[in-house]
Amino acid sequence: MKLKSLILGSVAAAGLSTAGFAADLGVLTSLDVCDELGLSGLTISSDTNCLQISGSVSYTFEYGNFNNSGVVAATPITGSFGGVNGDGGTNVDAPSFGPGTQQDFDSKVETFLKFVGTASSDFGPARVVINLRQRDYTRVRNGVAPAAGHPDAHPLRAQDAYVQVGDTTILSAGKKGSIFNEGDDEPFNFTGLFISKDADVGVWEGPVRKGGHVIQLESQFGEGIVGKIGLEALDRVDSQAGSLIGVLEYAGEGVTAHISGSVGGLLDAVQNTGDTYAVHAGVTGTFDAFKLRAAGAVGGGYIAPGSNWYYWNGLVSGEAKFDMFKVALSAEAAGGTSSTTGVDVGTDYGFGGSIGATVAEGVEINLGGRYFNDGTAGVADGYQVAAQIVAALTETVKLTGEIGVYGITPAPAAPAFSSDFYGQATLAWAPGGGFSSEVSAKVQQNGAYKVTFKAAKAFQ
Repeated sequence: MKLKSLILGSVAAAGLSTAGFAADLGVLTSLDVCDELGLSGLTISSDTNCLQISGSVSYTFEYGNFNNSGVVAATPITGSFGGVNGDGGTNVDAPSFGPGTQQDFDSKVETFLKFVGTASSDFGPARVVINLRQRDYTRVRNGVAPAAGHPDAHPLRAQDAYVQVGDTTILSAGKKGSIFNEGDDEPFNFTGLFISKDADVGVWEGPVRKGGHVIQLESQFGEGIVGKIGLEALDRVDSQAGSLIGVLEYAGEGVTAHISGSVGGLLDAVQNTGDTYAVHAGVTGTFDAFKLRAAGAVGGGYIAPGSNWYYWNGLVSGEAKFDMFKVALSAEAAGGTSSTTGVDVGTDYGFGGSIGATVAEGVEINLGGRYFNDGTAGVADGYQVAAQIVAALTETVKLTGEIGVYGITPAPAAPAFSSDFYGQATLAWAPGGGFSSEVSAKVQQNGAYKVTFKAAKAFQ
C-alpha cells in the first residue's frame, strides 16, 4: 500500500501545480476498480481495469567437479517408462579421472514478470494474463561450454499470454499451462522413492502433450468438486499436435483427489505414433495425526498396425505423527512395454521409509532409506540410506546437514562403483521481504563435489 500512497501523493502534487497534467495522470488516481474486484498487491487502476504486477529474479551458481562419469547405477529399464538408475536422485556424479581434468560450473539467472489486467463483465471477471520469462544460462563441463549455448537458455519472451473470463465457470484461451492435474502423488518419506524421483516426483504422467496454445473450460459444481476440459498443444505441427484433456477434482473434509485423462495426436486425423493416451489419479486423506496417499497412472500409444505400447505406475504412502516422532512408509511399482518395439520391459518395484524426531526446539532429525528392484534377472538393485538434521539457528537462518550412501547390489564390474558415500550441508537465510538465499556443499566418496549458491527475490 506504500506504493499506492506514493503514487497518489505524486499525482496530488502534480495536480496542485498543473490541473491539466493531473488529468493526464488520472489513470493512477482511481483505486475503486481494484477494491471492487477484491484485488490487492501491487496494482494500478484505471476507470475500468485493475492491473496487477508481480515478478521475481533468482540466481544460481554451481561449481565443482560433477560431470557424469563413473556414476553408481543399475542398468536402467528402457522403452516407454524411461530410465531409473540405482543411485536415483544423486545431484552429483563422479568426476572425470585422469590428467587434464577440468572443473564444471553453472551460472543461471531466471527472470519472471507477470501482468494481470482485470475488468468486470456480465459473466464475471474478464482477465488478460501475460507472463514474461527470461533465462540466462551458462554451463561448462570439463572446462568446455556447448558451442550452441545452453539449450534451456532463452531471451525475454511471453511464456504465457492468454485471455480469461468467468467466476465459478471460467473460459481460458491463448498460450497457457495445462489443466492436467498430476498432484497427490508424492511419497511422504524424506528420501522419496527411486521410480518416483525419475518421474519428476510422483507417478509417471505419461506421454501427455499439454499446454502451449489452449482452449480450456473449468467449472465449480459445489461441494468441493471442480470439472475441467480443454484442447491443448494446438500449436504443435507434428503427429502429436492436439490433446483433449479432462480433469475431475475434489477438495474438502481433509481429502483431496483428482483424476486426469488425455488423448493426444488429434489434429492430424491420422493414426500414427503421435496417438497416445494417459490417465493420472491421486488421493490424499488427512485424519488427525495420520496421512494416507495413493496414486496411479496408466497410458500408452500406437506403434504400428496391430502393435501398441503401454505403461503403468502405482504408489502408496502413509505418515503418522506421535508427539515428537513422525513415521512415513512408501511403496511403488511400475511396468509396461517398450514404446518402440512393444516388448515387455518387466516390472520394477521399490519401497522406502523414514522416521523423524523433534529433539529440541527448532531441531529435527530424520533417518531413512529407499530400495529399488529392477525386476530383471542379472540387473543390479539400488539403495540409499541417509541421516539428516534440520536446525533453525534463528528465526531467519536454517541449517540442514545430511550424510548417506548410495549403492547397488550385486557389485558391478570395474570401473563402475558399487557404493558411494556422500555428505552435504545447506545454510538457508530468509530475512523477509520476499528475499531468500542459501549456500550448500556436497562431497562424495568417489571424488565428486559441488558448491552451490542461490539468491532470489519475489514481489507482488
